[in-house]
Amino acid sequence: MMSLVRQALDRYEMIEEGDHVALGLSGGKDSLALLCALSGISRFYPKKFRLCAIYIDLGYGNVQDDGMRRLCEKWNVPFYRVDTQIGDIVMRQRKESNPCSLCAKMRKGALGQKALELGCNKIALGHHYDDVIETILMGMLYGAQIQTMMPKLHSTNFEGMELIRPLYLVREDDIKAWRDYNGLHFIQCACKFTDTCTTCNNEENRSKRVEIKELIKKLKEVNQYV
Repeated sequence: MMSLVRQALDRYEMIEEGDHVALGLSGGKDSLALLCALSGISRFYPKKFRLCAIYIDLGYGNVQDDGMRRLCEKWNVPFYRVDTQIGDIVMRQRKESNPCSLCAKMRKGALGQKALELGCNKIALGHHYDDVIETILMGMLYGAQIQTMMPKLHSTNFEGMELIRPLYLVREDDIKAWRDYNGLHFIQCACKFTDTCTTCNNEENRSKRVEIKELIKKLKEVNQYV
């Protein structure tokens, strides 16, 4: 996994000398895998950069961050927690057509603001290869458009900030294998309306991303190259 992260950093020129990178930490497998990979790579990468981790708490009151703090301490990465009431706002808007989009925008806003306060010039997000493919299909099937996640782009809301996706070349199955090999356990999503959780969705609040994941799974049954 680390080799693929290194390839992405080099291929898309994600890191420059002296960068201060804020990693958006959710407590899930993807962002914690990225934490371990970037922290390890920073020790020998030819372009020196600093790394910190930011956790945006949605305000549900039942999320413990002890595991994240311990992992950050193990990897010598400063950990910052931002308390918000995003969860309450989203739940009040749950009858809207896409509460997940509202939640994502607010989380990104809180993350970007904290990154600016810390003097960071880049934000690393935990989106992986499968997220990219799923986003393309979601846009085509549900939005009648072709759009995707770029490996690196300038923030439109925070001047001078760049967003990078170092897991861009990493398959989700590789992240799961890393998780299982290390015997790690992660925070389960506290929100029924999340856009990415595949373990807590129900039939009533079924996300489009879960539908796309299941579609791809079915396609793999007849085409091993999907």
